[in-house]
Amino acid sequence: MKVMCVFGTRPEGIKMAPIVKAIKKRPELECVVCITAQHREMLDQVLNLFNIVPDYDLNIFKPGQSLTEITTRAIKGLEEVITKEKPDVLLVQGDTTTVFAGALAAFYQKVKIGHVEAGLRSGNLYSPYPEEANRKLTGVLSDFHFAPTERNRQNLLKEDYPDEKIFITGNTVIDALQYTVKDDYIFHIDSLNNIDYKNRRVLLLTSHRRENIGTPMENIFSAVADIVKKYEDVEVVFPMHLNPKVREVAYRILGDNSRIHLIEPLDYEPFTNLIARCHLVVTDSGGLQEEAPTLGKPVLVVREETERPEGVEAGTAKLVGTKYEPIYNNLDLLLSNEIEFDKMAKAINPYGDGKASERIVEILLKNS
Repeated sequence: MKVMCVFGTRPEGIKMAPIVKAIKKRPELECVVCITAQHREMLDQVLNLFNIVPDYDLNIFKPGQSLTEITTRAIKGLEEVITKEKPDVLLVQGDTTTVFAGALAAFYQKVKIGHVEAGLRSGNLYSPYPEEANRKLTGVLSDFHFAPTERNRQNLLKEDYPDEKIFITGNTVIDALQYTVKDDYIFHIDSLNNIDYKNRRVLLLTSHRRENIGTPMENIFSAVADIVKKYEDVEVVFPMHLNPKVREVAYRILGDNSRIHLIEPLDYEPFTNLIARCHLVVTDSGGLQEEAPTLGKPVLVVREETERPEGVEAGTAKLVGTKYEPIYNNLDLLLSNEIEFDKMAKAINPYGDGKASERIVEILLKNS
């Protein structure tokens, strides 16, 4: 049985890597890895970390590329690879343009499609954009819906997907963390090694979403800056996204405080080890909402809605929006009230047990 794994961005690579490894352990399966390189440098870091050598590299990345350009170049390149390899199943993961393009290219060739991390919904087609649409469009084309949680399964059932095609697996990001977090890890950046993680409370900040650029991002950064002024034992680490609009706001609002570390984006391994050592997380990221609870870190989600409500319901995450006062007040509460902090830090992680990849492989073998 030939399984083609298609991915193009760093988050996809992280979550697909454990599946690639699980497939390659099985002699009855053949694994073909095709990357679009929708992201180039950041994806290459993940490939190196997990020792994955792609069989095909479409290398579609271009600076300033539009969604239309990504879609058309990916579909055209994937058409040639699928025609040549003739896989039995094509796997895509998540919600990027590569995911939708991969599913559409497979559908055009009448190849079965497995959607890893299926069933996530924010309820707003334009937030996150274009990811929410990519998820829904991919779902329409998929033969296997690998849902991380029961909530994701229910989302799919509400959209009339057949129950026998939906499989609850957990999230493969939990599998990936097992490869990377180490107690004795040493960072390659001196400023991170020099932080006293035992006696300082480190806030990990990430913010990059298109819909947050502008006033929402200014509110997020201003609240964080003011919290640092209030608490002398608090430090912030912000691995800045490469988007110049994000960096301009970051330097303007956060750049003049020695306890706020504005650093370049981190590879996945140092990033997960930073999560493990931080006190809490402030983020508009999707994947970080899953990774941080696994490591016992409270998450404040600076978005207006989230497609990962399981963390909010479990108490590991709190959706605080993008206005200044709720962000500041919730940070203040977690830093001043140990009981409230412990409620979030010790809540049960709802995203899985680190065996999602093995389940996906077994499901493919039983149902194909």
